[in-house]
Amino acid sequence: MCGFSGFFGEGPFASEASLHAMGKVLLHRGPDASGYWFDLAQGIGFTHQRLAVVDLSSAGSQPMHSQQGKYVIAFNGEIYNHADLRRALDIDQQAPHWRGHSDTETLLACFEAWGVERTLKATVGMFAIALWDTHKFELTLARDRMGEKPLYWGWQGGYLLFGSELKALKAHPGFNADINRNALAALLRYNYIPAPLSIYQGIQKLQPEHYITIGKGRIINQGLKSKAYWSFNQAVAEGRRNPFGGSDSEAVQALEVSLTNSIRGQMLSDVPLGAFLSGGVDSSTIVAIMQKHSPRPVQTFTIGFDEAGFNEAAHAKLVAEHLKTDHAELYVGSVEAMSVIEKLPTMFCEPFADSSQIPTFLVSQMASKKVTVALSGDAGDELFGGYNPYMFAPRIWKGLSKVPLSVRRAASKLLQHAPVSDKFKKLLSLADSPTKELLYRQMISHWKNPCAVVLGAAETRTIVDSPDLWPDVGSFEEWMMSIDTQMYMVDDILVKVDRAAMANSLETRVPLLDHRVVELACRLPLDMKIRDNKGKWLLRELLYRHVPKSLIERPKKGFSVPLGAWLKGPLREWAEELLDPVRIQRQGYLNSESVRCLWAQHLAARQDHSRQLWSILMFQAWYEEQIR
Repeated sequence: MCGFSGFFGEGPFASEASLHAMGKVLLHRGPDASGYWFDLAQGIGFTHQRLAVVDLSSAGSQPMHSQQGKYVIAFNGEIYNHADLRRALDIDQQAPHWRGHSDTETLLACFEAWGVERTLKATVGMFAIALWDTHKFELTLARDRMGEKPLYWGWQGGYLLFGSELKALKAHPGFNADINRNALAALLRYNYIPAPLSIYQGIQKLQPEHYITIGKGRIINQGLKSKAYWSFNQAVAEGRRNPFGGSDSEAVQALEVSLTNSIRGQMLSDVPLGAFLSGGVDSSTIVAIMQKHSPRPVQTFTIGFDEAGFNEAAHAKLVAEHLKTDHAELYVGSVEAMSVIEKLPTMFCEPFADSSQIPTFLVSQMASKKVTVALSGDAGDELFGGYNPYMFAPRIWKGLSKVPLSVRRAASKLLQHAPVSDKFKKLLSLADSPTKELLYRQMISHWKNPCAVVLGAAETRTIVDSPDLWPDVGSFEEWMMSIDTQMYMVDDILVKVDRAAMANSLETRVPLLDHRVVELACRLPLDMKIRDNKGKWLLRELLYRHVPKSLIERPKKGFSVPLGAWLKGPLREWAEELLDPVRIQRQGYLNSESVRCLWAQHLAARQDHSRQLWSILMFQAWYEEQIR
């Protein structure tokens, strides 16, 4: 795990000084070594910060040149099958004389032997890559299949800028930090900014499973198209064409084999390695398989909260005791948790409003004191049907669709100000949805009409409201899962984990996102994911092979903090300052009246608006940091 950045273009800011400025703001992503490469004649430069995980010697340092001199690479991530790739090069008689055993060197040899697309297709891993072809004078940017590693890119002041985090691009002297109001509207709707948008005009996120090649003569052509080397939608379609036809027990066994292969590959490390353990199905499954294949107790980490109703550390401890891991837990109170808030505007390079960022940072901070790599259980909900809406959204739509849309809209308008329960109000907000897909969009929206709050904004289409981007699925449940896999998981869950962990110089790995596990999940019938109105059936059955059912079965809580109470209590003064209407009007991005109205309702305890307010507060705090 590392961080890199760079530029491509000619002018007064194509300099080593610009590279150094971009690189030093990424020190947290790689404190072990710094490196840069610059070709003045071509106006291209890379900077790299290294977190040494595999091959700790200087043979793994970057930017790295290929042995034949054709390529220069800056790479963030891990290629778990790089030993297999080396053997394949040996078989092809195309292996170089190896200088070390880093996966970076392996990638370069594969690029020289096989080219870009074949190499990307052959990888098993997580990565963001910048690759310069010294013969063709072409820059290639590439991102892993599921979007584990971030990669921003775009044109600013005549330069193509790229890097692991926006703060590196912003450090280039040619950067123009104009805020993208459409992206801000997306933040208010989803609590995160979905790809390809970024908070800055002219800068975008490279989509997962894609790469793009830019030649020197086309550097100003902003109509360049990226190309997919793999496709989640195609994996879904292939799963329908070739569904898993085995029994329940055969499905459990197939998942155990696939997930074990992934975990064993991801346990390879030259530095101490552990895992996050919440005591839930996903993390417990990962840790159980890790422990089964580890000769020593796996180091596991849990954060506990003093607040009643927000603590699952006791459950994690019971699972750890059963599996005999080397378990560490840390209990924190509201004061410790809230102290993280002041770090968020610098930790997240664009505004991000999933409040579970706070406990994620805390557990990463704790783990980083003992290990350099931690495996997580993320992606189980999206791939195996774990989120509650997958169970109740189809039932809601079944009832609503029996009532004519005109009647539903009239009833919703008539009753929207009536003194009814919060639960009924939420149902009313869904009643005017013309399709089940738009019903789900309303369910996952925090602000229902963000363009009424963000001045001068127009919403940009995302996959959730773009039928041309939808995969071919067999049910509403599978459609929701596929949308979340490609949007919520990539731009919320993985962003949260990457930034919170890298702020502590900790590498995280997600075994469930091995593309072979994903492809197996796509082949499974729905009733192996959701059965008897309960999600993650197959994952649960696999876990019960290793952990007693009684230690796992309990209501799902998630990784949350008591945000609503905090905003009315200890965070009130902080929030009041950021939500000051004079300040908001002076900034010119938000409708101060709408914001203050929601804030007043929250303080009066008429309704818990903490999730909507958090998106505003995270933008405000981030914006203040940018202009400071």
